[in-house]
Amino acid sequence: MDELQDVQLTEIKPLLNDKNAAGNFQDFDCQEHDIETAFGVIHVTMRGTPKGNRPVILTYHDIGLNHKSCFNAFFNFEDMQEITQHFAVCHVDAPGQQEGAPPFPTGYHYPSMDELAEMLSAVLTHLSLKSIIGIGVGAGAYILSRFALNHPDLVEGLVLINVDPCAKGWIDWAAAKFSGWTTNIVDIVLAHHFGHEELQANLDLIQTYRLHIAQDINQETLQMFLASYNSRRDLEIERPVLGIGENTTKTFKCPALLVVGDSSPAVEAVVECNSRLDPTNTTLLKMADCGGLPQVVQVRTCLCSLACVFHSLAPVLHMLTPRVLSPQPGKLTEAFKYFVQGMGYMPTASMTRLIRSRTHSSSSVGSGESARSRSHISNQGEGTAGPPEAADVQDTPQTMEVSC
Repeated sequence: MDELQDVQLTEIKPLLNDKNAAGNFQDFDCQEHDIETAFGVIHVTMRGTPKGNRPVILTYHDIGLNHKSCFNAFFNFEDMQEITQHFAVCHVDAPGQQEGAPPFPTGYHYPSMDELAEMLSAVLTHLSLKSIIGIGVGAGAYILSRFALNHPDLVEGLVLINVDPCAKGWIDWAAAKFSGWTTNIVDIVLAHHFGHEELQANLDLIQTYRLHIAQDINQETLQMFLASYNSRRDLEIERPVLGIGENTTKTFKCPALLVVGDSSPAVEAVVECNSRLDPTNTTLLKMADCGGLPQVVQVRTCLCSLACVFHSLAPVLHMLTPRVLSPQPGKLTEAFKYFVQGMGYMPTASMTRLIRSRTHSSSSVGSGESARSRSHISNQGEGTAGPPEAADVQDTPQTMEVSC
């Protein structure tokens, strides 16, 4: 397999600006629910209705955001409609973080991260949902990870953006405490989402989220959610060792796609999480020229090349050229589409112009593969058609970092 190389094609544009920010923060065709759980009330928004035995896409946002500001830009992409035609979507807002949330009563105890994860069981029961594909960002990614570890039978797949599996050390805790005394909470949250370079360069996006965090989110409840996240426990996940306690190792039982922008402050945490997970069902997607919120930022790079990860793992160097770049936003949608196809869903989903152009020179895995087979495919040489042998799937590490 030829060596992969990065091609620097930088054109990052905010999807949220003065003209379209309001639209991206709006829900369409939704039903809202306030669900009682053992740890308090949680606000949920359903888009669409569950499709037969298919899982529901369940999202969980990061600190300083709610489901609208974290995910609506992503789910309102035109290309995303092909996916949402096949899956209902359940957006979960952490307690007190939804738009127009009332203040908590005096003496309210904010749930811990473990308790926030357990609240999802009540959500699934209340809405009669059999299983989910989780999409989480930051704190939401941690919550979904904890839920998947505690309830593996309810989670079919995970897309974890900016996930940090580690507990805060005492030095980190002290630094966060000191920052809380000397820094505005809005600046703390912005530094959590965006790296220094992006804070300086992507001013339109930063200003949009600065105003949202300061004006749309209750500052007291935001402080509680932040404190809960900073008090999280280590996920204690371990990479399984072949032939040694494979059935007892604490790890995800479902496919996982880890996503991080290469200038995100979460890069080290995501790489650490990847190093702890089972390489046979984990893919690390490191997006070049992308910052802290990949689901929001338009990146003019070739994320569609992720298709080769789930189809044939053929070389992608020649795909990273201006000739095949698509100017449209939402390339994370492409990654998610192939992830879902790798789980055995949407086998007839339409192919992008990029992938259509590639089929003239290279074969890909057929759409009739069994569930999750594509996410377990080993490296294939250029021009190799068809899936690998089952033995190769089991023996070859599959975790792959893709800079695209």
